[in-house]
Amino acid sequence: MALRLGTLPVLYGRAVARPFSTSRARLEAVPLPARKPVGAFRGGLFGFLTGAVVAGASVYYYVLGDYRVSNEMLNDDILALQNATMKLQSYIIELEDRVDHLKKK
Repeated sequence: MALRLGTLPVLYGRAVARPFSTSRARLEAVPLPARKPVGAFRGGLFGFLTGAVVAGASVYYYVLGDYRVSNEMLNDDILALQNATMKLQSYIIELEDRVDHLKKK
């Protein structure tokens, strides 16, 4: 049976109101013994250092991965430039040979 907001529990056909009071044992309870404080400064410092180390490590691995990708791209560009330069050099040598051959005629 689900209670609805604004309704009282029903017992034997009559609405029953619940009292809002505390027991005598609860009122006379002995307070807890005083504990040594953990230290908010120490806890805050530990939390800050932990967060800084985790953030630093994640940034380091991100930058390292980005460096590897850019390094591979640079190597690919250097190899492509080297191949283009070798092709150009072979074309120049071929043209020089043709010019020399034409001069001999």
